[in-house]
Amino acid sequence: MTGDRLLPRAYAFAMLVFLAVPLALCVLFSFTTSNSAAFPIPAFGFDWYARVAGNPQFQAAAWTTAEITVGCGAAATLVGLVTALGLDRLERRAAVAVLLVLCLPLMLPPLVLGLSLLTFFNMIGLKLGVAATILGHLLFTLPIVASVLYARLATMDGSAVEAARDLGASPLRAFATVTLPAIGPSLVGCMLIAMALSLDDFVIAFFVTGSNTLSTLIWGMMRTTLNPSINVVGSIIIAVSVAITALGLNVTRYRG
Repeated sequence: MTGDRLLPRAYAFAMLVFLAVPLALCVLFSFTTSNSAAFPIPAFGFDWYARVAGNPQFQAAAWTTAEITVGCGAAATLVGLVTALGLDRLERRAAVAVLLVLCLPLMLPPLVLGLSLLTFFNMIGLKLGVAATILGHLLFTLPIVASVLYARLATMDGSAVEAARDLGASPLRAFATVTLPAIGPSLVGCMLIAMALSLDDFVIAFFVTGSNTLSTLIWGMMRTTLNPSINVVGSIIIAVSVAITALGLNVTRYRG
């Protein structure tokens, strides 16, 4: 019995180490004072963080990334909420079928999705930029947001809404005073998770942004030189992604 338990735990621990060590090394090398990300590390400091913070390319990429991330979070939440409300009015089989269709972009390779979006945007004459990237990110954030909110609506007690309607509340007022407070935590959590997914994207941003985001900035830096500034930008993305995701999961009270 002890051996049966030990083996799965050892395997899980080994997988966690395999996933965490590269990230830890990325963060570790961002604090080196050397000109290269390699051992031995002569000393630790924030020299490379200061250099990156003063780099106009990083400042522009950070601003573009913030616009896309916040815009995607807001758009995915709004469209996802409307979609979930519509799904809640359908029969279960019909709602599941619609969700499967919405999830199709998640099944495509990101490269194919990026190329398809670039072709489509050029065909309709949409200028590449922040708006185009937000629309592209909606393809893989909307299914997640809509699924979570639909599941939350499906578990709600509809008697409270019916009671509000019986007392004379309009559909909009019943939604604002009963439904919205009940799904509020899930709504905020979905927005944060959508923001984290948008922040982590590289392929779609590479094809349709038309300017640098933090992820595409790393790609450009890697093509010219390898120094700890790349680790600094990567560490910032890791820290923000983990913080947003952890906050989103905590707000939604997700327990796995």
